[in-house]
Amino acid sequence: MELLTGLILGVVVIAFSTSLSQKLGVAGPLILVAVGLAASWLPILGPFEVDPELILVGVLPPLLYAAAVRLPAVEFRRDLPSISGLAVALVVVSALAIGGFLTLVLPQVGFPLAVALGAVLSPSDAVATSIVKRLGISPRVVTILEGESLINDATALVLLRSAIAAVAGGFAFADTVGTFVWGIVAAVAVGVVVGLLNLRIRARMNTVAATALGFVVPFVAYLPTEHLGGSGLVAAVAAGITTGQGAARRFTAEQRVSDEINWRTVELMLEGGVFLIMGLELRGILDDNTEQQNGPGTAVLLALASLAILLVIRAAYVAALIFAQGRRARTRQRERLELISDRLDNLPAGFGERTGHPGAARRRLHSMRSRLTRAFHDLDYYEASPLGWKHGTIIVWAGMRGVVTLAAAQTLPRDTPDRELLILTAFLVAVISLLLQGLTLPGLVRLLRIPSAGDDTTLLREEREALDEALRSAAAERLADPTLALEHGGTWDDRTLTIARRRLEQGADEDAGAQARELQLLVITTMRARLLELASEGAFSSEVLRESQRRLDAQQVSLEMRRNDL
Repeated sequence: MELLTGLILGVVVIAFSTSLSQKLGVAGPLILVAVGLAASWLPILGPFEVDPELILVGVLPPLLYAAAVRLPAVEFRRDLPSISGLAVALVVVSALAIGGFLTLVLPQVGFPLAVALGAVLSPSDAVATSIVKRLGISPRVVTILEGESLINDATALVLLRSAIAAVAGGFAFADTVGTFVWGIVAAVAVGVVVGLLNLRIRARMNTVAATALGFVVPFVAYLPTEHLGGSGLVAAVAAGITTGQGAARRFTAEQRVSDEINWRTVELMLEGGVFLIMGLELRGILDDNTEQQNGPGTAVLLALASLAILLVIRAAYVAALIFAQGRRARTRQRERLELISDRLDNLPAGFGERTGHPGAARRRLHSMRSRLTRAFHDLDYYEASPLGWKHGTIIVWAGMRGVVTLAAAQTLPRDTPDRELLILTAFLVAVISLLLQGLTLPGLVRLLRIPSAGDDTTLLREEREALDEALRSAAAERLADPTLALEHGGTWDDRTLTIARRRLEQGADEDAGAQARELQLLVITTMRARLLELASEGAFSSEVLRESQRRLDAQQVSLEMRRNDL
């Protein structure tokens, strides 16, 4: 009964805190940490502790999976080098730096365990993404922060596991690196396979059954990967990305609508629950540390020093990243692409026929032109949204610690020297980081006078209009096809075709007869096919593409409901 009461109160607090955060302009996780910390001092609540394995196994896989499903694939691919550097290289460097620092000030801990705590402190949290989105910062910065927070959690936990294994079996550089690499490779392989199976199996099921099965996908990816010695979190992310990119082709409109709503709700509850638990547990950790260390003073100093080291290393890394993205290299790359394009345009008319396989030659030529078009769109993206030092400053300051730091710190071995001190240090780094950086980030944006999102909004509006025009053109071309016929044979009524063309020109959505609804469904199918082609070319941003996808899905679900009601 107490557990049920606690769950009910937790859901109520998370819901109200989320609503309050929108009115106050403060990130919901910050409010939940404060609420949990205040509630922990109430006399009716005793010591509060949650098994860290419950968070690592029960919360993080679905939480990361939910974020990965919605990942903006086009932008993620374009900034993958930057994201992977922040999520892998920066985490490793930060963990080693913290390990070196703790070895100096706490020599009894030892270097491997010090690196383990460094791995705990290194990953940033996705809470920064929600704050930056609200501030109207460049979508490219949001994508980088979102992608980093997805991958770096897994990197940190693989590194943590490798460091703890080194403590148990003795440190060997080759073995540690091998364990790290295997943890990533095995996870990606399992995650992609699970994601593909998820697409194939759920596509054959009705929406309710498919939704129910979808909730176990993160764990189906997580558990076998952990058994193989890989990172279950990387597997959950890989399964989420695979599912998110294949859903437009495999799932029905109703399944996509259901998935989006359900996973957003799951993400809200799980993330809110972890931050609420963070505040509730802090008092007990303080009490344990007071018994062992005679007060939190040492932990506070260690936390402040560790956070300073993390920010300095992050600043140096991001500065190098911004500097490396020079315009000169982009200019040379465009010149090379234009040269290749000219060569393709000047190919002889009978190219490929002399090989005896003209069909294969045409397909190869089409593939080359598609890759070339995508490369040109990528360059347009880099030039339209360059990263300057102001954006770099935001990326540095938005590197807050959170969920993984809280859970992973408590998985340190029980016989770790000064374990209570290290756990409290990790918690304080997370709390100070969330409160200090999270609350001051809006002020930093104002201080830097970063342009508002007005220009981006205008560009998005122009993108939407261009995409709508492209989809309408594809639909109009389909309606003008003289071979257009009913699915079960016969021809379309001329009046129905005329109404459909007029509706397409005017953007109207009035109801009509049964045949007109079938024709509208055909138009939506045609538009969706064209949308997928444009998505593969990279001509439009993921935000605009997904808005259009949601609109088409909503229209299709509405039409299908009207048809089923008859």
